[in-house]
Amino acid sequence: MHARSVAAAAIDGVTGELVQAKLTPSHDHIRSWVQDLPGPVAVAYEAGPTGFGLSRALAAAGIRCEVVAPSKLQRPSGDRVKTDAKDAVHLARLLRLDEYVAVSVPSVGQENARDLVRAREDARGDLMRARHRLSKLLLRQGIVYSGGHAWTTTHDAWLRRQRFDAPALQLTFESDYDAVLAVKARRDRLDDAIAVMAADSEFTPIVRRLGCLRGVSTLTGFALAVEVGDWHRFTGNTIGSFVGLVPSEYSSGASRVQGSITKTGNTHLRRLLVEAAWHHRAHYRPGKTMRDRWELASPAARARGDAGNRRLNARWDTFRARRKRHVVANVAIARELAGWCWSLAVLED
Repeated sequence: MHARSVAAAAIDGVTGELVQAKLTPSHDHIRSWVQDLPGPVAVAYEAGPTGFGLSRALAAAGIRCEVVAPSKLQRPSGDRVKTDAKDAVHLARLLRLDEYVAVSVPSVGQENARDLVRAREDARGDLMRARHRLSKLLLRQGIVYSGGHAWTTTHDAWLRRQRFDAPALQLTFESDYDAVLAVKARRDRLDDAIAVMAADSEFTPIVRRLGCLRGVSTLTGFALAVEVGDWHRFTGNTIGSFVGLVPSEYSSGASRVQGSITKTGNTHLRRLLVEAAWHHRAHYRPGKTMRDRWELASPAARARGDAGNRRLNARWDTFRARRKRHVVANVAIARELAGWCWSLAVLED
């Protein structure tokens, strides 16, 4: 599947006859070609930038369509020739043998909410880069803020007082400062939209249950809910693999070697879980913010969340007693936190 072309291949399940074609990306054109094939038809294509529109169009026409994870496709190690036509035939053969790993196709509402969360993540990254550009511009001029934490109201007032004699330098400073303000305003607008959707949408019950854990704010809980989607396709053990928080392994025969975490899967979720895991390092004493979140959840979710908070804090104490490196310990806590999030997400109120 490409933006301007589609390479198609079909294998007859009875005779083994191979049919290949070059199609346009029009859903109507693809659906017409598929419906002209004899017998019941199943379709597969790789997940990519073209999205899930074709999958939904074929499903609406009563045609089974699987969106395949490209990273899970089995390919011969000696095959060094890659073309669209060969890939299409390879996909058709894997589909015929049911030797593929399908991704979860989100609903339209879930995909829209996911795009909103990812837009906020992009704004966060843009704001960080804009702030870095501004602070490094000042650093090159020997100007360093020493009045406390940066990017506070006091720091902002200090920035507005900066003046430069050189017109070019003053214009550069104003441009970088305006960029920080513009991106911050964009991020805040997205935060407000996410807060509104988290309070009244299909994801609200999961967000409120996830909020029973320390470090999982409304923004984090909503991002977890929309990025994972169907939590029931995982277990408490497999959710860690989905976010790339399990150790890599190179074992053969009697040897067993484990390395650093795989860092596969959803990068956004992994960052959120690692950041949330740091909150469990401090002594566990539920405050007003946590109790306010508990008031929005069911008694079962509150009890599960409290148990998870106590467990993760105890794990942190164990790692400290063993003098484990904090960054290594935090990744282990994040992996277990993912399991507790799954436990709350699938909990029936």
